[in-house]
Amino acid sequence: MKSTDIQKIVETKYENGDDPTKIFRDLAGAVSLPTIKLWIKMINTTGSITLSSPPDCPRTIRTNAAIVKVKNCLSRKKRASTQKLAKDMKISRTSVQRILGEDLGCKPYKKTKQPKLTNLQKKLGGLNEKFFDLDGIYNSQNDRVWTINREEVDRKGGFHEKTKYPGKAMVWLGACAEGLTTPIILENRTMDTEVYINEVLPIALESGDRMLGSDWTYQQDGARTHTHLLTQEWCAENFPDFISKESWSPNSPDLCPLDYSLWNELGQCMNWNRMTTKATLIEEIKRSVAKVDNKNNFISVLDFTIRLRIIKKMEKTIFIT
Repeated sequence: MKSTDIQKIVETKYENGDDPTKIFRDLAGAVSLPTIKLWIKMINTTGSITLSSPPDCPRTIRTNAAIVKVKNCLSRKKRASTQKLAKDMKISRTSVQRILGEDLGCKPYKKTKQPKLTNLQKKLGGLNEKFFDLDGIYNSQNDRVWTINREEVDRKGGFHEKTKYPGKAMVWLGACAEGLTTPIILENRTMDTEVYINEVLPIALESGDRMLGSDWTYQQDGARTHTHLLTQEWCAENFPDFISKESWSPNSPDLCPLDYSLWNELGQCMNWNRMTTKATLIEEIKRSVAKVDNKNNFISVLDFTIRLRIIKKMEKTIFIT
């Protein structure tokens, strides 16, 4: 029973002639006798039970300063997730979400996909598509724009433009506790077993020996080129040690530092506004590999042992995806 319901019962019984003790007994201890006497005193004085609300406790987390800081983040060109914002402000993610939702009246909106037009296409009509720039990174699951309404999202550039056939290049990259390996970029080709054995694995071996010495383990995911018989034979003959296809989960994106962390780190280091052709894309990839924070790389590799409890803990492991 709610407190307001009990107050109404006390008020009704008192008006019917019951004394405080009888009311207390009838309520079977639902409220104390001193409280009943206090309420009856209020009835005699004011005609009803009027309880004053306790004063609001001072805010310690959702302060005006915190609200202003979150509001300023919304106006920045480079957006941050609520998780990163909470980490920077040293408050919980729930507090950040309450500031956005309750204090600023914002809601999370997904970006709207739309065809991408070049400057030339915007000025002329009736032309076939000719793409002059490349698409950036967009995570449709996590990328949100916090605003008050959908119209505000559009004004703040809440679009991720997609070209129909964007220029792209395949990148091979390895990671270990000492840093990232030399990237291999395939401009107009895809990765097959022959390319993997002749061009990628020798670089992986050279990078591993240079960064880790002569005692390290090579790990690769379950892609067909990685599990091919010739690939497995090459790895067994040349690497100090490697995890065979029988010992590795075939679908394991959450177990490789590049998949669960470092590809995103590389993407954040790239200046997507500078890339207008495939050549500038490749140049930016090479430049940005050196900019990946070694601390984040090291933490990602350490996290491997937490994610992969079924495989023996290794001190030196190099990864490829």
